[in-house]
Amino acid sequence: MSSKGIKVDNDLKTKVDAFRERITGEAENLVADFFPKKLLELDSFLKEPILNVADLKEIHSEINVKVPDPIILNNSHDGVDVQNSRKRKIEDGLDDDNCQDGPKVFAMPGGMIKSNGQLVDLIERVKPEIRTLIEKCNTVKMWVQLLIPRIEDGNNFGVSIQEETVAELRTVEGEAASYLDQISRYYITRAKLVSKITKYPHVEDYQRTVTEIDEKEYISLKIIVSELRNQYVTLHDMILKNIEKIKRPRSSNNEALY
Repeated sequence: MSSKGIKVDNDLKTKVDAFRERITGEAENLVADFFPKKLLELDSFLKEPILNVADLKEIHSEINVKVPDPIILNNSHDGVDVQNSRKRKIEDGLDDDNCQDGPKVFAMPGGMIKSNGQLVDLIERVKPEIRTLIEKCNTVKMWVQLLIPRIEDGNNFGVSIQEETVAELRTVEGEAASYLDQISRYYITRAKLVSKITKYPHVEDYQRTVTEIDEKEYISLKIIVSELRNQYVTLHDMILKNIEKIKRPRSSNNEALY
């Protein structure tokens, strides 16, 4: 097959046409069937006890870091202690020049300081929902883009609806991706705070900050699930209301407008 200045292999054209048909079938099924089912599923998820904790203290996670006993120095023996300490360092092959000052990190009795188990379980339920929305939006977006006709003068109202639909789908994809970034930032922030607690276990504010971070993340996860549901509702409603213009952006006849 050949067109103006471009020769297209018939076998490749057949495969491309089959791809377009597959995308069309998947996208239409997503809009008509998957989106409404998923929004109802997420609405039920929002009503589960795990997302309706009345007292946020229930999602707190205790961090077992023992506060070391204070070191009591006897002023009358300080000089002797310092000399003995330096002597031990030299005997062990360590001198002050090779030793770095700084806060000590104490060994944990349990080996590893665990994450907040309740939040981890909730995150593991929410993350697949985020990925699903991104993937499905990408499929529907490709379908609408393939329906956009060639550029012509006039009669482009339907095309503008297609472009607005693509823009909305792209926005939803970006927002969903930001939810994944938010989860990663939570883990990084909490890890830094827990590291501070192991170095400075006597500072209560670090303990309280971890609790605040956990509560904030719990609220954020509930908002994320709510937003995912709302995005399915919005996309389903928007596409169905404009389905005729999305599938047929230009009328088949060439009626003149007066």
